[in-house]
Amino acid sequence: SKHPYEILIGPLLTERATDGQVQKEPKYTFRVAMDANKVEIRKAVETFFKVKVEKVRTCNFMGKERRVGKSMGRRPGWKKAYVTLAAGQAIDFFENV
Repeated sequence: SKHPYEILIGPLLTERATDGQVQKEPKYTFRVAMDANKVEIRKAVETFFKVKVEKVRTCNFMGKERRVGKSMGRRPGWKKAYVTLAAGQAIDFFENV
């Protein structure tokens, strides 16, 4: 099995993503490895942040096409995971900044 560091690439701290952190059931958004499945993501978040995960939802993103001069290229695709924690649980990304 993969190490949590290989599964969780980092939190997504956009305005929309941070709105989900303050609701009744807190949702956190992560950028995850493309080949990670929901079970691995759940385990990684639980071991890494010592919280109880209720559910995990994922979505894949195709990289956007970019062009430099006349040559076309493509940015790499990536995967996003929405992690819902059990009631009363929270993750603080800025605790030791």
